[in-house]
Amino acid sequence: MSEKKVRHILGLSGGKDSTALAILMRQKYPDLEIEYFFCDTHKELTETYDYLRRIEDWLGIKIHYLESERGFDHWLDLHGGYLPSPRQRWCTELMKIKPLEKWVGDDVVVSYIGIRADENRDGYISTKPSITARFPFKEYGLVKADILHLLEESGIGMPDYYRWRSRSGCYFCFFQRKYEWVMLAQEHPDLFQKAIDYEQNHRDGRTYTWTQGETLLELVARKDDIIADHQKAMMRQQQTQPNRPLAEALATVLDEEDDTLPCLACHL
Repeated sequence: MSEKKVRHILGLSGGKDSTALAILMRQKYPDLEIEYFFCDTHKELTETYDYLRRIEDWLGIKIHYLESERGFDHWLDLHGGYLPSPRQRWCTELMKIKPLEKWVGDDVVVSYIGIRADENRDGYISTKPSITARFPFKEYGLVKADILHLLEESGIGMPDYYRWRSRSGCYFCFFQRKYEWVMLAQEHPDLFQKAIDYEQNHRDGRTYTWTQGETLLELVARKDDIIADHQKAMMRQQQTQPNRPLAEALATVLDEEDDTLPCLACHL
């Protein structure tokens, strides 16, 4: 009996780290047959889909779009209208991990994950024994500056949403910081309204919010203060490190507000 072929997979989130990893793997292992995938919740920003198409064109690859058998609204109803949160990340489990595990089946798989050498986190999203995780950035000692260099040098560049958001993920992701919520309202008012609708759609009086202790209407009511505080923090960063890339300065400022690590399956 012939030995079972090992599959090599790389998940793209529409963010900078996973994209830079795809570039690195092309440079280091040009002959390796890699399958690229994106777990599509159908609740993504339009900029995310634009960026994924750009990656396909630049690298000449095909991205497999994986999706749950049921949509977000179905799973939300199944959870009694309880919005996903850092404590209850059912969206990641049902709409990211399970579609991925169904796609790989029982195949022997090596999964390449874009966690940098300067990040204090590890691990993998799946417990299937047939899946082995590799972390090429850690293996080569690459840090955030190297990732930004890879994106710039390749010509792919950064996703457009990095002007105001430092992580990929659904437009209503509960890991967004307050400034990112305010900017969602400015950049995509239709999506912000949909996020509000999810909060308010409980006729039995229950109240669930995307951001702890505050509804989106309450948050956006003080948007001027949130934006002003953000601008002051950005100015401090620019004064401290005037040559720092804008995306890196933005990420630092937002981490000062909330540095909670998001789900690996969504935010690379």
